[in-house]
Amino acid sequence: MNTGQAGGRAAELEGPHQAFQVPRLMVMQWDSGWRVWWCLVECWLSDWLHPCERDIHATHKEYVLRSFSSSQLPETDVSYEKLKKLLATRTSVVIDVREPWELREYGNIPGSINVPLGQVNIALQLNPEEFKEKYGGDMPQPTDHIVFSCLAGIRSQKALDQAVSLGYKDVQHYAGGWQDWAKCEQES
Repeated sequence: MNTGQAGGRAAELEGPHQAFQVPRLMVMQWDSGWRVWWCLVECWLSDWLHPCERDIHATHKEYVLRSFSSSQLPETDVSYEKLKKLLATRTSVVIDVREPWELREYGNIPGSINVPLGQVNIALQLNPEEFKEKYGGDMPQPTDHIVFSCLAGIRSQKALDQAVSLGYKDVQHYAGGWQDWAKCEQES
């Protein structure tokens, strides 16, 4: 039996059990595949299956647990009753972020300014004169209290997030939206 350069039984094998040679490298197919399988498992698959087990103690860090209280977070939702009070005292700017056709079709909260959601980011960066000309109301300042509303609270939350990212501090949204407003107005 000819063992070849690598010491295996490569040269005499014929048919499906053949060896081929690449310059400077001999690749052999053994008569059983268990050696190849274990080579894969031991050499390559273990690194792939367990990449985090190496030096886990060397990279382990101690973390300090800190207390958290949700009472420290500002309340972002406004109820129907609170919104009615804010509108009566005129201490807040209410911005309806629905599309104009929605206001024409369904109605709007009295005293609100319509700024569609897609324009909120740009609108809050306009100068006050441009804002008043385009939207028909006074532009809120970063220190003013703003309440965003929409149909059901989804878009108003997005508008709130945009306003906060622009530096507005006292921002809330009417989570019930126009649907809750219309229902509560009919009941009262």
